[in-house]
Amino acid sequence: MNKQLQQIIHIPPNPPVSPTHQPTEKVYAALIEPKHANTIIRRLNQIAPLQNLQHLKRIQKKQLQGGKPELYVILCLASENETQSNRMPPDVEDIVNSYHLTPFITEVNKYAALSKEEWEEQCKLWPTSYHPPTYNIPGITGFSEEDSKAVFNFMKSTVELAKSGDHLIVNAAMIVDPLVGQIIASACDEVCSWHTGTSKAKTETSDFKHLEGFTSHVDANITAKDITFLSNGSANNLQQCYKAVSCLNPWWFAQQSLHSSPCYCHPLRHAAIVAIEASAARDRHLFPGSGHNEKTYGVDCNSSSSGSQAKRQRVDLENVKNSGEQDANTEGSNSLGRPYLCTGYDIYLIWEPCAMCAMALVHQRIRRIFYALPNPETGALGSIHRLQGEKSLNHHYAVFRVVMPELEFPLER
Repeated sequence: MNKQLQQIIHIPPNPPVSPTHQPTEKVYAALIEPKHANTIIRRLNQIAPLQNLQHLKRIQKKQLQGGKPELYVILCLASENETQSNRMPPDVEDIVNSYHLTPFITEVNKYAALSKEEWEEQCKLWPTSYHPPTYNIPGITGFSEEDSKAVFNFMKSTVELAKSGDHLIVNAAMIVDPLVGQIIASACDEVCSWHTGTSKAKTETSDFKHLEGFTSHVDANITAKDITFLSNGSANNLQQCYKAVSCLNPWWFAQQSLHSSPCYCHPLRHAAIVAIEASAARDRHLFPGSGHNEKTYGVDCNSSSSGSQAKRQRVDLENVKNSGEQDANTEGSNSLGRPYLCTGYDIYLIWEPCAMCAMALVHQRIRRIFYALPNPETGALGSIHRLQGEKSLNHHYAVFRVVMPELEFPLER
């Protein structure tokens, strides 16, 4: 096994773009006299604000060889089909006429720079502001050796959960509390289940397992799940197994002939959804009688722009941590507050989740998502969409791909 090839790759909210090929937008600009700069800029900010281009500096300063500076100002936006002969907004035209300006069309960068390299390229077109991204989620700027080991161990456990005795694969999900190194819930796809009376299927019960080196006092039977695997290792069945992985092919169940098949289908029971259900069942078991209106916990909407107090409640992280440390003798105690959904937890998945699962994890307030294999057709966290970068959502998690070549997991297509 070549551990040097193991990697934990952060999947950023926006797709990577070559610094030299960043999207641009056309604007009207003009050379102005320095003595009029403040007056013109104040007026332009009122009548033609750059609402979606706030990373741009309104003034560009060029130094001539003689030492005298030239100032250029962005007047307003210009549509893609406009030329210099097209009319600008009347208020902007008034400024042009009042100060005897000669407008021209130029290109500026459409989006703010995400790296210093992008910013340096942007300034070649027009000056922009650069604010290095800051994060409050551990791992985005790198993992320590200890944290990396924990991530790889949890991912290995997820892979083992997904493997049948015949080395066929279904999708699997494992929810983890990283504060105490504890597995909260684990599950496999349950979209399609085979009747136990047939000779082509077998059912195995996977008890709640904990990684070596981590301790937990949670009852192992709380999240025990019945997991069904195909028993025939033929190539045809292997292909069928891949098709049956819910997030890879969400509509696979609709293509089956249920009346002639020994299986039954439930389209929503993807591995991540089943794991969320198991996590909720665990909370109900540990905190009986705790209602949804309990005031000892709340939602951490760290990315919400709303000023509402209801959306800015903070999670009592001590309660989240303590809830994982209670033993079987105190499971029924109401002395500790019930954690809010999966706030602060991580989830490990074999495949990159589809849009439904990714959105369910937003609602659950998952902190980090780790997956082993990309989902090239329906992936919602890097392959097709990047839900983690959708600004309209009131919660954002960090996404990582865990590359582990030593697993000999020949599923990438």
